[in-house]
Amino acid sequence: MKLAAYLFNGCRSYGIKTENGIIDLGARLGKRYVDLKALLASNAQAEAAEYQHHLPDLTLSEVDFLPVIDNPGKIICVGMNYADKRLEFNEQNPAPTLFVRFADSQTGHLQPVLKPRYSAEFDYEGELAVIIGRTGVNIPREQALAHVAGYSCYMDGSARDWQHTWYTAGKNGRCTGAFGPWMTTCDEIPDPQKLTLVTRLNGQQVQQDSTCNMIYTVAALIEYISTFTSLSAGDVIITGSPGGVGKKRTPPLFMHPGDRIEVEIEHIGCLSNQIADAPLSVPEVVAA
Repeated sequence: MKLAAYLFNGCRSYGIKTENGIIDLGARLGKRYVDLKALLASNAQAEAAEYQHHLPDLTLSEVDFLPVIDNPGKIICVGMNYADKRLEFNEQNPAPTLFVRFADSQTGHLQPVLKPRYSAEFDYEGELAVIIGRTGVNIPREQALAHVAGYSCYMDGSARDWQHTWYTAGKNGRCTGAFGPWMTTCDEIPDPQKLTLVTRLNGQQVQQDSTCNMIYTVAALIEYISTFTSLSAGDVIITGSPGGVGKKRTPPLFMHPGDRIEVEIEHIGCLSNQIADAPLSVPEVVAA
């Protein structure tokens, strides 16, 4: 089952993505589960699945996709988690490299990814995203995948010239991280270490690897992270990018307004976004 979050006629909703369109779960279950995160927190995927053979209510072109989870409690990112990437950056530290993203740094499928105006080195990173479905702390590796609700694609846009001594400043520009197009539930991906990941910039392949080449598996990451923080339904772990990033190419290859970036992972889908310049100011949000 593939679950998506979106706007329809300006209203937030979520639903099941099918070959022929979207079954709108928000219209059916929204009074009990206000969004996809609430659905996961209530362990109501089986209830949602009862509608998966209904006729679609919406076409894909009728919705504006949101990040799969647009209000996660935590977004924990893993760096240097593929052997080729570690070689590119000469990374020697054996422990997992972790940093955080903020929720407002995300955008959805087919929405603009905003190149920060302060950066001249806006880089791409295609990654597998893990969406937590069940709360836990000190989770043993052998039980870790039972805490996963599903998987998605992530484009971890990186302002390389703002990473400085650590990653936070270079990873949190508004709408620099694309998350989608939807979440594939874990019953359709029993082993997340058997997925092919491809990143394309303007139609040209720039990254390709298998998740079997992760240094720390999804289960190992959940075990490690849950030793120092509780993982809750709707939390997101971004598991790291393969080699081939623009910073380490000769000459360097960075993203510019008008470019199209795609991250495709088998059994999930293809996340596609166009790069645009960030606006000079952020619109004020007026309370209702």
